[in-house]
Amino acid sequence: MNKVAAVTGGAQGIGKAVSLAFAKAGYEVSIADIDKEAGLELVKEIREAGGKSLFMCVNVAKEQEVARWMQVTLSELGRIDVLVNNAGIGRSGSMLELPVELFDEVIGVNLRGAFLCSQQAAAAMKRQGGGCIVNMASTRALMSEADTEAYSASKGGLLALTHAMAVSLGRYGIRVNAVSPGWIETADWQKLSRRKQPVHSERDRLQHPVGRVGTPEDIAAACLYLTGEHAGFITGQNLVIDGGMTVKMIYEE
Repeated sequence: MNKVAAVTGGAQGIGKAVSLAFAKAGYEVSIADIDKEAGLELVKEIREAGGKSLFMCVNVAKEQEVARWMQVTLSELGRIDVLVNNAGIGRSGSMLELPVELFDEVIGVNLRGAFLCSQQAAAAMKRQGGGCIVNMASTRALMSEADTEAYSASKGGLLALTHAMAVSLGRYGIRVNAVSPGWIETADWQKLSRRKQPVHSERDRLQHPVGRVGTPEDIAAACLYLTGEHAGFITGQNLVIDGGMTVKMIYEE
């Protein structure tokens, strides 16, 4: 029986790269996203390459929609071995003026959504005897720009949720880790109608000790590693993938 990976926000950007990486690794992939056009486009791509995939429009902040997605995934694909909680939104605005409704919306998708999906998937993983969960956090959980309170709080919460779930679910053979991407260029990982060729300056590249901006493939490779057999002794951890950007001191000229 093939393994199954479930990916939220899996139709574009980092999520698309994660979905494709697991499909290429032989997983059957269940994709949840709010963009129907992007989701169906990606499922077609996976199937044309010989893989098996399904897509559902899901708002991960809504418990009933998450439950339905998980039910369909288990019915159609039979199991859930990996969950990647990638769905996320951002709502920037002045700290002094940001409506609480927008703050709640970000927390709802980025943090509540990860909990709801993990709760559902973990129940299936427990019955199977184990599995892996990866939460897509951000370097914004560790450092900030001005007026990013909602997004930063949601990603910081994801890191705490990660180590809490790792402890709670370890007894069932379920490992839980987080990945914190830095600057990842996703312009060329959108649906066809939105796809653009990325352009970066020399200054952009030099902000990173590795000499380039990150790509969605960088994050997808980490997700594959953390859910693979070589990472069997890793749980409750946060892997920062930012080309060294957050360890480099930058002085204004």
